[in-house]
Amino acid sequence: MQITGEMLIGYACVRGSAGNQLAFNPALNTAIATPEFGLGTRADVDRAASLAASAFDVYRYLPLERRAAFLDAIADEIMALGDALIERAHAESGLPIARLTGERARTTGQLRMFANVVRAGLFLHATIDPAQPERQPMPRADIRLAKIPLGPVAVFGASNFPLAFSVAGGDTASALAAGAPVIVKAHSAHLGTSEMVGRAVQKAAKQQGMPEGVFSLLIGAGRDIGEALVAHPEIKAVGFTGSRQGGLALLHVANNRKEPIPVYAEMSSINPVFVLPHALAARSQALAQGFVDSLAMGAGQFCTNPGLVLAIDSPELQNFINAASQALSAKAAQTMLTPGIHAAYESARTQVEAVSGVERVASGVAADAQPNAAQAQLYVTDAQRLLQSETLQAEMFGPASIVIKAKDIAELLQVANRLEGQLTATLLLDDADHEIARTLLPVLERKCGRILANGFPTGVEVCHAMVHGGPFPATSNAMYTSVGASAIDRFLRPVCYQDLPDTLRPQAVQDSNELSLWRLVDGEMTREVL
Repeated sequence: MQITGEMLIGYACVRGSAGNQLAFNPALNTAIATPEFGLGTRADVDRAASLAASAFDVYRYLPLERRAAFLDAIADEIMALGDALIERAHAESGLPIARLTGERARTTGQLRMFANVVRAGLFLHATIDPAQPERQPMPRADIRLAKIPLGPVAVFGASNFPLAFSVAGGDTASALAAGAPVIVKAHSAHLGTSEMVGRAVQKAAKQQGMPEGVFSLLIGAGRDIGEALVAHPEIKAVGFTGSRQGGLALLHVANNRKEPIPVYAEMSSINPVFVLPHALAARSQALAQGFVDSLAMGAGQFCTNPGLVLAIDSPELQNFINAASQALSAKAAQTMLTPGIHAAYESARTQVEAVSGVERVASGVAADAQPNAAQAQLYVTDAQRLLQSETLQAEMFGPASIVIKAKDIAELLQVANRLEGQLTATLLLDDADHEIARTLLPVLERKCGRILANGFPTGVEVCHAMVHGGPFPATSNAMYTSVGASAIDRFLRPVCYQDLPDTLRPQAVQDSNELSLWRLVDGEMTREVL
């Protein structure tokens, strides 16, 4: 597929007129010479949003099977791009070929998962409370509920997942599954990759007879296009994965509209790992190796990277620190996604090193002349330093972590209570640690969206039970997840239908149940015809 540097607005390919931008190869630290990508204008935003608004009712009323077939077709078209997609993503991100191949599988897998979610129809939450005309002292009307999509959704591609959290990633897949048209703002770190995937989505839309405007892809430098998109009155929700600063900026725009809209922003998390005493005594070296492997994976550029380790001070903890230091010292420096991300990582760890009482105990292999490469780092300090310093709770987006020594269980619990909201928390424990874990669990349930035992948080399974969310600042809305089948709920709202004639009701709550859905009828789940 030839990359042209054009935006995709509905079925049209549009050359942006607000200037040009080249893609960038972070491993070589050079621009990719061709093509130039034309930057969009507010007029382009308006055109895409108007097309999306026109497509909305047509798209959401299509039979569920056609919506599901569209999602499957997108997956097919992405796979049809072959090795060229992986090679382009590798050039633009510096991520290894094997990692990107796995990410492509995840991307197509979640599209197919949402196709099956659509076919099953449970996301509609079809609920029927039949009329009770004889009820005393007052009759009950016929009351039925089904969920409908909010409207067109703006999606922002993420820097660290050029496929799975980008143009056809989880936000786009779940919004399209909900019945909402999508407008994606491509991330500037992977412009060519974004165009290739965008063209695959556009091709699938045409082949499946989707209304024009069901999908568009915009390009813009800085914040102008993104803020214009969030501010546009036709946009009804936003999906974002990125920095806290970027997420809060979009949240501000959305909240200051005449009609505020929800922003589902995944922003920052340090994902604390609690190493409990008996596990530490039994297998400190194995736990240390697993921790370092998780920390250094992908140059630490995962939102679930374990940025904090907490344990009660002991000789066994020192054994863990020694083993982790040895393992980390062998980790090679890795290219980060962009020069800006690399600079932010260097700045963050410099700030940590400036905090009194923080000791750097290990560094990975030096980057030498390798551009934009992150050297892994491990720090140690005590719990009181953490309690007194906001800097130590800030995310270092990269392969760096801090081990926190607590005096006792009470101090460990004190630290847990002071942590900000997180995507994950991990308990490394043995059977004899269950009593301590039982004390920690109520706090961790309040603090995060996913609690792991004897694993490491990097690696988010795409499945029905997954929660990839958490209290602020991990996300802007802790009620929802951005990964897993229930991510579709972000883009739906309930509508109640009272005493409507059966032919006017949504198909999901009609008496005939032609979709053969499981429905809650008078408080009981059934697939029976009424």
